[in-house]
Amino acid sequence: MNIANIFYNKREMSVRDWAIDVTVAAVAFSFGCIQLMVTASSIVVPDLAFRQYLGMVNVVPTTAAFIALALTCVPLIVRRKIPWIVFLWCFGVYLVIQTKNAGLSLSIIGPAIALFTIAVEQGRIQTLIATLIAVVGLMFADTPFGSPSLIFFTRFQNTTIMIAAAIAGYAYKTHNAYVHETEERAREAERTREEEAARRVEEERVRIAREVHDITAHSLSAVSIQAAAAERLLDKNPEAARQALATVRSTSKNALEDIRSMIGVLRQGDENPEMLPTGSTERIQDVISFLESAGCVVELDTTHYDRTRVPAHVDMALFGILREAATNIVRHSQANFVLIRLTQNAHGACLLVQDNGEGYLGQSMVNRSGIALPVSADGKGHGIAGMAERVGVLGGLFYAGAPDGLQTSSQELSILGVHTLQTAAHGAQALASSGFVVAVCIPLPDQTRATKERTHE
Repeated sequence: MNIANIFYNKREMSVRDWAIDVTVAAVAFSFGCIQLMVTASSIVVPDLAFRQYLGMVNVVPTTAAFIALALTCVPLIVRRKIPWIVFLWCFGVYLVIQTKNAGLSLSIIGPAIALFTIAVEQGRIQTLIATLIAVVGLMFADTPFGSPSLIFFTRFQNTTIMIAAAIAGYAYKTHNAYVHETEERAREAERTREEEAARRVEEERVRIAREVHDITAHSLSAVSIQAAAAERLLDKNPEAARQALATVRSTSKNALEDIRSMIGVLRQGDENPEMLPTGSTERIQDVISFLESAGCVVELDTTHYDRTRVPAHVDMALFGILREAATNIVRHSQANFVLIRLTQNAHGACLLVQDNGEGYLGQSMVNRSGIALPVSADGKGHGIAGMAERVGVLGGLFYAGAPDGLQTSSQELSILGVHTLQTAAHGAQALASSGFVVAVCIPLPDQTRATKERTHE
């Protein structure tokens, strides 16, 4: 331990700190003056004979007595900068002057405050050392009184005051440390809450962006296809062109309603946002119609899928992935056959979407989990990353890429690939090794709980 750090405190002192210490010194000196005059008078012990027996004199304190008292109190002004020097000075001056003032009881208030300061500013060991010095000094120092009883009382009183000052100082230091730690924990908790709020805001922003992307990409692709069909048929088949335009109008209206219901939750104030149910697999026919309008033959298999037994959030996630996969097929793959398979098995709720197009460009993109993901043949779009993130949030498995890679992806997803050709009765020939496949398996809550229990066992 550095000796200089013991005798000199490097703490920064403000004007308020100095004002407090000056006030403490003035109050201590005033208290000492009152005690000096009271003990020197006949107020405490009015009987003159008894006072003479105890060795107490009935005199008015001289200027020298007040100067001596000041020597034990004035240094308290710098008590927090040099606590040890102030304590040794005040206590040493008290012991020396107390023995020279016969019959006068000098107040120990100055040394007591100095010891209190050491307990507050320094460590526990230094406080014990200072207390031991004070107790030994008071026990063995001479007193100005002749009566053994008064000598014992004075020593006991002053020793008790010094020990109490040390205990009070250490208690005050401990309390301050506790308050500081509590405040620091509160600030840390506030920072943690702010970080958690920021994280949730970021997650919600990503979720909203993904939903808006799903809605707009799907709807605008359908609008583009129907508008192109209407343009081709406008002169040749006005009735078909009129139906295509009606589809454009209906699709646009539905997209606007979906976006309005989503943005409605972001409104502020007293307005009640319009809340519409998020899309689920009960709207799967909309996706099929979208694909068929783009010239794709769609084969759907939901034989082993019961929507009522699948949690709503899982069902909505599967539908969102299906809608995004269908949008990618129309925009990028140039496919003419699509297989959609929804099923439930021991691994959870699963979805497989496979086409015979040209949408695979290799695994050149990496998502946040470090899993390599493919991109579209034209190198555009972020739909696959969005699907992977959606599945990752629910703790599921995700694969996107060439059909051959599905067999080696995972046991849960490879089962979908094994049953694909068996299920695609009319499209087995169309689904060759080329094309693109999106496979998803999301565990259901009961299955997740059972898996955790087996892991603990």
